[in-house]
Amino acid sequence: MLADRAGMSERSFARAFRREVGQTPAAYVETLRIERARDLLEDGAPSLEGVAQMAGFASAEVLRRAFHRRAGVSPADYRARFRRAA
Repeated sequence: MLADRAGMSERSFARAFRREVGQTPAAYVETLRIERARDLLEDGAPSLEGVAQMAGFASAEVLRRAFHRRAGVSPADYRARFRRAA
C-alpha cells in the first residue's frame, strides 16, 4: 500500500525505503511494534495477548518470537525487569 501511495513498484519502494531509513519497510514496522509492546509491558498491560493485539501483532506467539529476536529476552522477562512503578 505504501508503494502504491508513493507511485512506485514494491521493489523500488523497498529499495528507496531501505536507502533512506536503513532497514526494510517490514523491519521498520516490526521495530515500531516492538517499541509499542515495550511501553505496554512497562505500563503493566494485563495480558500478553492484549499487548500483542494493541501493538499490532497477529498473536502472542508472533509477539514472543519478534520480541526475543529484537530485545534478546522474552516479553515476560522484560516485563519483570522493567515494569514501571505504579
